[in-house]
Amino acid sequence: MNEHDTGAEMGRTILTANALRNLSAQDFARLGAEHVAYVRPVILNGAQAFSIHAADGTAIGAAPSAQLAAAAIRQHEMEPMLVH
Repeated sequence: MNEHDTGAEMGRTILTANALRNLSAQDFARLGAEHVAYVRPVILNGAQAFSIHAADGTAIGAAPSAQLAAAAIRQHEMEPMLVH
């Protein structure tokens, strides 16, 4: 990243879209990605389901609904994000 990709606002670093596209796995970890999991719709055994993935893409679970997937993520003190 260069100085044009970040800015400061009230003590927080703001990343531009360009900076986000170029982040490494280590950069994401430094941003707290270990506290985020994403949910995406999938077909599992012929039925609609929602897979749960760590921010790095590792599959960590599945649920029959997006609401249950989000609840499971929150139970593990993480924040859910929906990918569609």
